[in-house]
Amino acid sequence: MRVCMVAYSFYESDNRVMRYAEALAARGDEVDVICLGTNEQPRTGVLNGVRVFRIQCRSRDEKTKFSYLRRILRFFAKSVAVVTAKHLRKPYRVVHVHSMPDFLVFVGLGARIFGAKLILDIHDLLPEFYGAKFRVSSAAVISRLLRLEERASAAFADHVIAPNHLWREKLISRSVPASKCSIIMNYPDPAVFYRRGQTRECQKFVMIYPGSLNWHQGVDIAIRAFAKISCQFPAAEFRIFGEGPTEDDLKRLVSELEMEGRVVFRRPLPLWEIVAEIENSDLVVVPKRKDSFGDEAFSTKVFECMAMGVPVIVSDTKVDRFYFNDQVVTFFKGGNVEHLATCMIRLIQDREARLRQAKRAKEFMRNFDWGTKQKEYLSLVDGLVGKKDIIGPGDPYHSQVFVTAAGSLIPDARTTPSRDEQI
Repeated sequence: MRVCMVAYSFYESDNRVMRYAEALAARGDEVDVICLGTNEQPRTGVLNGVRVFRIQCRSRDEKTKFSYLRRILRFFAKSVAVVTAKHLRKPYRVVHVHSMPDFLVFVGLGARIFGAKLILDIHDLLPEFYGAKFRVSSAAVISRLLRLEERASAAFADHVIAPNHLWREKLISRSVPASKCSIIMNYPDPAVFYRRGQTRECQKFVMIYPGSLNWHQGVDIAIRAFAKISCQFPAAEFRIFGEGPTEDDLKRLVSELEMEGRVVFRRPLPLWEIVAEIENSDLVVVPKRKDSFGDEAFSTKVFECMAMGVPVIVSDTKVDRFYFNDQVVTFFKGGNVEHLATCMIRLIQDREARLRQAKRAKEFMRNFDWGTKQKEYLSLVDGLVGKKDIIGPGDPYHSQVFVTAAGSLIPDARTTPSRDEQI
């Protein structure tokens, strides 16, 4: 079977896209990925059996709504041409499009006309993300237009994948029938996220943040908290791996706080390199803001660091409270610099507490392992092309539930009854 994936992201650092593509390739499917690249990368290549086509370069430095949109529209136009041309030469059975934006699903129009099935994989809810990124009210005209865009994109797709339970409920309340929407979380791949043995030689206490530098990620909160404790722990260092629109502002903040040399900015790394940085760290901070987007946007960084056996401090957002408890992560009051600093001090001073938390987190991650969850995705793909039925409520595999660390009983995505069924 031939499958095409389209993502406005860098393949080597997008765990979700890479996992899907490699799972298909490993069982013998032909997989093409249409994505972004850098000036240093070749335009085409093969990685673990996946053909990667980097059709556009991108720097994450968009300062305005229009610069962001202009680059996406350019990628959309190129993707339409590439996907259609490749499909006409040798047809795809499935075109799997990753948001954002949702309207990228329409790059599969030509392929769909000739029989391909379309999957829309919603990584982030665009109306909420846009509002958080550009400080736009949910009642604004543009936010309402984005909800219409989400609805139209979901209607065009044959199936929609949601990234967590909270967002599936939001999607089925406004954009997609429950029967057409599954949950596949961004599980870490055990073939990538496993301990290899620490290699660092320095005696510093290393805290890291690995991820994008957007306002909703709250990296400035972590920098301010670290600055408060820096005199107390002169051997501590905070390393930030990422890039994004707030990078210049964050560097100015570091300068204002006189934290140069203590807060260090590093370039974003491919998955197989960031794994080593996580393992060689003592503590990871995920300081998301509790705004309309960050409160429900699940960060895969938490999963990945837990899988690596590294303790995590995380903002007490709604979605993180839903999945975790204080036994597997350390919560701080979202947006509260003083409380984050207090949590940093406690974990720096208490090595045994860090070890206990990391051990419990690794045990918890047995329920969130791509090695055992990928069958859900493969069954979905096969069901869409008629090779087997899409797993439904009658299948015993999907009648299972698991218990989150927070104590919630969560049924599998496709067994959750629709709103009409619940009534």
